Amino acid sequence: MACYISSRDNRFYVAVEQQFGAAAEIGNANRFPATSLSITQEAVLPKRLDKTGSRSYAADGAPFRTSASFALKSYMAGNAQGSRVPCQGPLFESAMGGVAQPSPGGTVESVPAPGQIRFLNPHGLSAGQGLAFGGEIRFAAAVMDDRTVRLNAPFTILPASGSALSPTTSYSLSKNLKSVTIYDYWSPEAAVQRIACGAVVDRLKISVNGDYHELEFRGPASELVDSASFVSGSGSLTGFPTEPTAMSIPAPVPGHLGQAWIGSNPDQFLTLTEASLVLDNNVDMRAREFGSTKARCFAAGARSLTFRFSVFALDDVTTSALYVAAKQFSPVEVMLQLGQQPGQLMGIYMKSVVLSVPSFDDREPRVEWRFDGCLARGQAEDELYMAFA
Repeated sequence: MACYISSRDNRFYVAVEQQFGAAAEIGNANRFPATSLSITQEAVLPKRLDKTGSRSYAADGAPFRTSASFALKSYMAGNAQGSRVPCQGPLFESAMGGVAQPSPGGTVESVPAPGQIRFLNPHGLSAGQGLAFGGEIRFAAAVMDDRTVRLNAPFTILPASGSALSPTTSYSLSKNLKSVTIYDYWSPEAAVQRIACGAVVDRLKISVNGDYHELEFRGPASELVDSASFVSGSGSLTGFPTEPTAMSIPAPVPGHLGQAWIGSNPDQFLTLTEASLVLDNNVDMRAREFGSTKARCFAAGARSLTFRFSVFALDDVTTSALYVAAKQFSPVEVMLQLGQQPGQLMGIYMKSVVLSVPSFDDREPRVEWRFDGCLARGQAEDELYMAFA
């Protein structure tokens, strides 16, 4: 028996639930990298007003309602086991709601214009899905016909006739979210193992241009199940699951690798110093209903999507156009590409972002413009798209 449990002997798995609160099955492919996971559960203590002749709280031992939550930090890493699906795929599904949309790629027939692709065969794409070529990822801003799409920004190297686009996996927003099960395993096996059932991503934060691209998921959960106090029926389980055979996980993607395209007619910004995106779902758990000590379901409220970024101030037309757009409340398109190698690409696309008027930061030798509190807008679950390749 070890004197202490090493904080590095920790492994994480996640899977989408078929039924809220019922622990989903996991395998090797469900493992993902993370830097920290906090799972908390609290008892909702009722207020007693009866006179007991004492100032002490006289607990009656009755089962209390519980409130659980999780907070998870992770690095963007390569795709799971060589696929086009990200390691944190179930968490992205929970945050955005839409199902993963795979695209096999396709063969290019021609490039009618720098921002268009015409396929040799019907592409089967919908607006917002990702396309990848030559270590770059772009989005279908519009579907012109069953063989032609208009990209949100042109590829740096235009694909020639006969070129093959790489497969991608895309995620879109939905009115309804999904719940996931998060497994928290430790070594040695006798240590307390934990499961967060009925976990819903209420807040997703993506930070760009740190040491590594960072992802943060947090939200409420229905129940905390652990190996020490497990009883049959917890999380709809008859026994506490054993950990799958632990396999290696992809390395994180360096935070300085990627591209930024911003503007009414998007231009590539090579002066971006930092950026972050925050998606808030305003989730409310159904945890106050008669006859249950834990949440039975959940509901998502009004969505909020904010974006902040900083660029070096230049006297060129492209940079000045951002200031003018902010002053006039004119929406711009924003696309971020994280990574630059196939298998390590993540794309973020917001087609209508209202910029805030930038503040001028002159504390360093070069002036930076800081755009804080920019708001992404949409018509019908279309303010954000993500894709991986």
